[in-house]
Amino acid sequence: MTRHATDAAVAEPPRSNSDLFGLYRDMRRVRTFEERVGELFVRGQSAGSMLHLSIGEESAAVGLGSLMRKGDTFTTHHRGHGIFLARGADPNRMMAEIAGKETGYCSGKGGSMHIADMGLGHLGANAIVGGGIPAVVGAGLASKRAGEGDVSIAFFGDGAMQQGILYESMNMAALWDLPVLFVCINNQYGMGTRIEQATKGRALHLRAQALGLNGETVDGLDVRDVRATAQALLDDARLGHPGFLAVECYRFFGHARMDKSPYRAEQDETEGRAKDPVRFARDALIGDGTAPEDTLDSLDKEIEAEMDGAIDFAIAAKQPPLSSMFRDVYAVGEAEPEPVRTRIDRILAKD
Repeated sequence: MTRHATDAAVAEPPRSNSDLFGLYRDMRRVRTFEERVGELFVRGQSAGSMLHLSIGEESAAVGLGSLMRKGDTFTTHHRGHGIFLARGADPNRMMAEIAGKETGYCSGKGGSMHIADMGLGHLGANAIVGGGIPAVVGAGLASKRAGEGDVSIAFFGDGAMQQGILYESMNMAALWDLPVLFVCINNQYGMGTRIEQATKGRALHLRAQALGLNGETVDGLDVRDVRATAQALLDDARLGHPGFLAVECYRFFGHARMDKSPYRAEQDETEGRAKDPVRFARDALIGDGTAPEDTLDSLDKEIEAEMDGAIDFAIAAKQPPLSSMFRDVYAVGEAEPEPVRTRIDRILAKD
């Protein structure tokens, strides 16, 4: 039976917190990294004029990221820093990329919204709503032919639920029995539009079920619930039964760093931010004695120092040289076009 967040509460036996400490650590790293990304922007050290934070969505990133294995691939949307970090990315190289520096994952060319790294299976973030979704269909087909049990995961926001490419991709994945999982991080807002103003049917997993996929919706408050639900879907996907998972959470801040979210009532923000997966995990660890508060305080300070170091690393890193402008754009051996600035300098030098 499909379980989802709106079902009536069912009594469950007490769960072990043996894995929760590690999940908390990973969520805290994502949270702190995102806070430092916001600081980088305010300091005027980030590349470009816009970036999007995923604070409040940590359980989705860590719940899925902790289950991915070598060989798995994934795509993310414009709010994908946390997902990549949860997958094992180096925060120094990530911060350097966001700062547009040469030591970043894409040599500073991708910035916040177009980070990619084939070494970790990251097929690329995409600033186009739903733009990264179809790539996992191709990756899933390649995985099926290879027969090694790898999956490809598409991460996107609830705004992409209104994009036709999602349904075409889910239909193909179901039709071809591909090892693919579609993950909608439903943070309740597509830019400034609340989800109930964009769609009448909010049981998003039912749309996937209608196309023949396994479909689930899970409350993102408890990362253990997210992980358990994702585990079942991933296990099936590895066997050729594609799935869809909607993780219900709340976007703590505006659409982008400059957005002060005037479209949200103060009560809405207060109630939404109370659904904090990081604080929930921390309270659970303290509550059952798994980890005393001072231990968690020490962990938090270590993570803060790590992410402070990431900012220092990014700021100290070199800008990419102008000569690298066309690197990775043209095929190896193909002549690169002459940059306009170089051409002007060459022409002026003749006078």
